[in-house]
Amino acid sequence: MIHELKSLIAVTQEGTFAAAGQKIGLTQAAISAQMKRLEQELNLVLFERHGRAAQLTPAGHTVVMQAKEIIGLCHELGTEKTPLNVPQQTIHLGAIASLQRTTLPAILAHVHRLHPGCKSRIVPGVSLDLYNMVDSGELDMAAIIKPPFSLPSELRWITLANEPFELIAPRSIAEQDWETLLRTQPFIRYDRVSFGGRQVDRFLRKHKIHPKEVCELDELDAITELVKRRVGAALVPKTLSIKRWPSSIVTVDLGDQVFHREVGLVYHAAQPTSAAMQTMLDVWSQWGRQHALSNSDTNF
Repeated sequence: MIHELKSLIAVTQEGTFAAAGQKIGLTQAAISAQMKRLEQELNLVLFERHGRAAQLTPAGHTVVMQAKEIIGLCHELGTEKTPLNVPQQTIHLGAIASLQRTTLPAILAHVHRLHPGCKSRIVPGVSLDLYNMVDSGELDMAAIIKPPFSLPSELRWITLANEPFELIAPRSIAEQDWETLLRTQPFIRYDRVSFGGRQVDRFLRKHKIHPKEVCELDELDAITELVKRRVGAALVPKTLSIKRWPSSIVTVDLGDQVFHREVGLVYHAAQPTSAAMQTMLDVWSQWGRQHALSNSDTNF
């Protein structure tokens, strides 16, 4: 059954039987036969089939999670990492860079203190890629920017914080209002492919502003560094990690036109959670509620 479980994981990662077969060196027919055999052995319906696409059922999500655990244990056979009588719970979590630097370490530390046998695997990436990995079942959950579209019914969202966008510029620039500055100064653009970058793009289009772009990138720290080095101005979120901007940077008030990016956790509603995963969800919810009340750091 190990071969079938590996194929199942490949199907969830690639989206179709044909693509999964190409990845692991089997034909589409062979993958299809393996999945039918697995469904028969488990007496479960794992997929809803729509043309070439194969979407996991709630039972399928459960089996994928268990399959990852089984494959992981197989890889550790013969090692002395963990006594065989101690069950391990693994959380497969994606996270954008700003949350890895701020909220995530404290939450993970709390989860690991309560669940000593737990393991966590953190996958870095941009929000869109991590969202898709949760949707496909490749990740259990992801700490990301909330997508600018409605979530499907099988996914759930827990808000952590709403981070305001601010216009930042080199302090050497003469004082100007935000609209004049955006129309006249060189502009460092937050990557339009990212969820946060799309918000910036909508803001600029709403106000019919076509800035003089000199650079476009996704990494917020790099954007801030470019502003410090007087390359241009930028519209960026004031993330949880930022207490104050560097002294060489000035912020220009957006007034009643300020907009926010919402950061939080996306996960499968139908996916059964381990005790460690449930703790992760509970702590994340608690952190979000306390941040909303105090708008300050929370310690566990």
